[in-house]
Amino acid sequence: MDLEIAGKVALVGASGRGLGLATARRLAAEGCDVALCDVDPAVLEPATAAVAAAGTGRVRAYEVDLLDAAEIERLVDCVRTDLGPVSILVANAGGPPPGGFDAADDDKWQTAFELTFMSTVRLVRACLPDMKAQQWGRIVTLTSRALKEPIANLILSNAMRLGVGGLTKTLVAEVARNGITVNNVCPGPTATDRALELAAAKAKARGTSVEQQLESTCRNIPIGRLARPDEVAAAAAFLASQPAGYITGVSLLVDGGAVRAL
Repeated sequence: MDLEIAGKVALVGASGRGLGLATARRLAAEGCDVALCDVDPAVLEPATAAVAAAGTGRVRAYEVDLLDAAEIERLVDCVRTDLGPVSILVANAGGPPPGGFDAADDDKWQTAFELTFMSTVRLVRACLPDMKAQQWGRIVTLTSRALKEPIANLILSNAMRLGVGGLTKTLVAEVARNGITVNNVCPGPTATDRALELAAAKAKARGTSVEQQLESTCRNIPIGRLARPDEVAAAAAFLASQPAGYITGVSLLVDGGAVRAL
C-alpha cells in the first residue's frame, strides 16, 4: 500500500532506539525525509545509519533533551533549515519510571510532567505553524495502552498519558480544517528496553525473575507474545499517511488484545 508521504519531512521524538527508531525507519522506508533526536548522543550515529539504510530520503540527527523547552524550539528550527518544514510529527519521549504513589515525590511528578506531557505540548507548538502553512499535517503520539486502562505500578505514566490524550482529543477540532490530523498510538507490551525495565521492576516487587515476569505478561496477551517494535511503527506510519486523512482523534491500541476495554 502506498502511504503517499514520499518527500514529506518527518520529525520523530526520542528516536535513537526503541519505538522511536522503529517508527523513523518505517517512515524512511515510505520515502520521508527523517529527523531523529535523542538525549544520548552515542545512539545517534547507529540510528542514523539504520534509518538511512531503510529508505532513500535525507536523514538528520540531533542531540536534544526533550525536558528542555529551548532545546525543542532549537530542534524544530534546525529541522526546518536542514530538511524543510515539518509535515509529520511523531511525539515520543519514552516514559516515566515505574513505581506506586508512595514512591513518587514532587520532583518525580514534575519530571514526568515535563517529559511525557510538556514535551508533547512543545513539539506540537513548534511544528503546528509549518503544518498550517502547508494546509497538511500529521501529529501522532506514541503513548501507551494506559490511555485505555491503567497499568499497575505505573502511576506517573498512567496520569501523564491521560493528559496527552486530553490534549490531542481537544486539539483535533482546532486544526482539522487545516488538513491536520491528530492521533495516538497506544502500544501494549513491546520488545524494547522499556519492557525489560518494567519487567524488572515488577519482578523485584513480586520476588520473581525478569524471565518469569515476561512469561506472565505474555500469558495475559491473547496473541501470546510481546509486540515487535516494527508492528507498532506500522500503525504510526499509517496514521501519518495520506490515506488516513479522515482518521483523527483516535487512540489506536496495538496490544495483541491485552486491553479488555471496548
